[in-house]
Amino acid sequence: MAELNTGGKKATPRIDMTPMVDLMFLLVTFFILTTSISTPQAMDIAKPDKEDNLPENRLALKATKTMTVLLGKNDKVAWYMGEAGKSAPTIESFSQIENSINENRTKANASGVAGEFTVLVKPTSGSTFKNFVDMMDELEILKVKSRQIDDDNILDNEKAFMKERGIL
Repeated sequence: MAELNTGGKKATPRIDMTPMVDLMFLLVTFFILTTSISTPQAMDIAKPDKEDNLPENRLALKATKTMTVLLGKNDKVAWYMGEAGKSAPTIESFSQIENSINENRTKANASGVAGEFTVLVKPTSGSTFKNFVDMMDELEILKVKSRQIDDDNILDNEKAFMKERGIL
């Protein structure tokens, strides 16, 4: 039997993408307009006046309830409890400081001395702004209510210790 040749080419079916594109733009517009854009949250930092002689500018801290954290270079911190020079600072990385703050707060609260646990943060010339922000965020996460910032009064023995250990 012979085949019948109709002679024409078959037309390829076309899909009209216009409605799908319209729907996509409607969905994108809907999601853009209905999402809430988060605003950056800033932490209020109030520093005292430079007049150290005035009694209202002096803050008395309990040595047994005060932890001093010195921010150094290479994401290292040095910390000590109490007064400077009376105990050797401990050098740790930022990942370990959370445990140290919790342990020292537990010991300070168990000491029976009245007052609030205070963390005194001293950013040094070797630290970065990122380190400072990370430390303040960590204190906020750990709910340390009393925190102080002192970038003006870094003691000579603190500087010497940090230089000796290579983190300043």
